[in-house]
Amino acid sequence: MASLRFPFLFSQPQPPKFPRPFTAFAAVATTAGAAAALVAFSSSDRPLLRNPLSSFFSLDRSLPLWGSLSMADIGVPVVESKTGASFPSVLDTSQKLYGIGLRKKSIFGLKNIDVYAYGVYADDNDIKRYLSEKYGKLSASQLKGNKELTEDLMENDISMTIRLQIVYSKLSIRSVRSAFEESVGSRLKKFGGSEDKELLQRFTSMFKDEFKIPRGSVIHLSREKGHILRTSIDGQEVGSIQSKLLCKSILDLYFGEEPFDKQAKEAIELNVASYLQG
Repeated sequence: MASLRFPFLFSQPQPPKFPRPFTAFAAVATTAGAAAALVAFSSSDRPLLRNPLSSFFSLDRSLPLWGSLSMADIGVPVVESKTGASFPSVLDTSQKLYGIGLRKKSIFGLKNIDVYAYGVYADDNDIKRYLSEKYGKLSASQLKGNKELTEDLMENDISMTIRLQIVYSKLSIRSVRSAFEESVGSRLKKFGGSEDKELLQRFTSMFKDEFKIPRGSVIHLSREKGHILRTSIDGQEVGSIQSKLLCKSILDLYFGEEPFDKQAKEAIELNVASYLQG
């Protein structure tokens, strides 16, 4: 089949007609001197994110994503049930999963399809280092929807990774490049005050036509120390750019004021707040 390019348009998802609270599923099973924890996610129209051990635990909707014992402690992957995309609970030994979302697109304004699922990861030590003094004494409810918390997540030199997992089999690298030209370009203008075509071109040129991205392909957009954006496709590094503006512009797509998935943004805020209380 030919790769699908535009006429389809990437668009911001509309708010759901009914609330779909992103909640956490966690339970702890203990034996003599040993404990294990499991975390998954649920919502009213997304079945519980599948996990091979989920049948051994019971649902507790009151617990946050990162409890005293977390999914990261046992390295259990999380599967987004709608798309089947599987996310490791930890990346590079230090970055933990704080939320999962979906990037959708509209075809001729008639139909929305899932393009990729994404996971947002952050270094928990960096979260504590940069945010605990300011937010550590506030409750999770006080931090809910806190714009300053979101802004500080984007502004501070916190190691983070956005893991994109392609779920639409007809997606081409040209469509990804075009979508980023529009979405990242608008954020560069939003935060920089003017268009930065040179910086945008440096970023989008990483997505060369030679790359194939069939269903299951993985793209990492990682902010490393010093506000360096490092990009990889299926484990192959394709480039890096040192730019605080670019890093912030990309993170804003996933948990900024107008994110691709509003529930994912809410989950990230809740889970960061819950982690800071620990």
